Amino acid sequence: MKKIIVVVFCLLAVSSSFAQKKKRTTTKRRTPAKKTAPASVQPQNVAAQSTTMSTQPMADTSKKAAMKPFERPLDGYFKKTNIINARVAPMANLRESDVMFEKRVWREVDTREKMNRYMSSPKAALITILVDAIANGELTAYDPTPTKDDINGDAFGHPLTPGQAKARLADSVVIDKIDKNTGEKVGSALQAGEFNPDSVVKFRIKEDWIFDKQRSVFEPRIIGIAPMMKPKVGGADADYIPIFWVYFPEARQVLATKEVVNRNNDATGLSYDDVFMKRLFSSYIVKVSNEKDERIKDYAQGIDKLYESERVKKSLMDWELNLWQY
Repeated sequence: MKKIIVVVFCLLAVSSSFAQKKKRTTTKRRTPAKKTAPASVQPQNVAAQSTTMSTQPMADTSKKAAMKPFERPLDGYFKKTNIINARVAPMANLRESDVMFEKRVWREVDTREKMNRYMSSPKAALITILVDAIANGELTAYDPTPTKDDINGDAFGHPLTPGQAKARLADSVVIDKIDKNTGEKVGSALQAGEFNPDSVVKFRIKEDWIFDKQRSVFEPRIIGIAPMMKPKVGGADADYIPIFWVYFPEARQVLATKEVVNRNNDATGLSYDDVFMKRLFSSYIVKVSNEKDERIKDYAQGIDKLYESERVKKSLMDWELNLWQY
């Protein structure tokens, strides 16, 4: 009887242990296994992911760099703003009853002279400043053609468009007209060429010398400036003539913001308005108001024209000196 009980007990113990092992295996099978890529595929994916991650910030950086506007670096160690922000110093008002003496003078400035070379500097040429201001609508050019009402052509009576003023600056070139069918010359015509700033070497200035008895001041006041060129007539060079006139009181604000180039010092602090107001240029007189409306070259030739110009200049200075008694 005892043997039967022991055998039954052993069978129960074996069956219980077998059931526990089966339960463990079933629970292990229920948990899903992790999917792992093959060894040959896994490094490629990792490399692709690393490439994508490394390329993404670079792409963002390049986009930001492309969106950022270009900022030009400062050409120097300080920014020149005095000339750019300059304002015109107004002249004293004149009353007709205070003008005791008045004389109109026409003079010419030659940029080939040593004192006037800054006017033809490529950095800030006077003709380039005037032409750009006319093209931008800041200045008005006036026709210098003499008329019945304007004998000298400098009374600012007929304004020119920017296109007309530019066409007057360009040298005209004679071109041949060719027949398309026969290829023979049938005539010629004038065609406007390109403008060369170096071709303008002279400027004419019209000014009034006035004595204001209210202020006891004898001073010149510039009225107009005209660039001059030599027209080509029949292949020969003629005398210099004005291209157009610019009203100086209107041009002062433009000239006040243009710095003058100096060979000795880059920090001149002078504008073209200062040059004309302080008379920092060399010139010679070509005409003075008279009853016959004659120019100096109408009654003087050769070197006598220069002597007559100096005589007129001296007579104006003597008139002022004779006002004072010691």
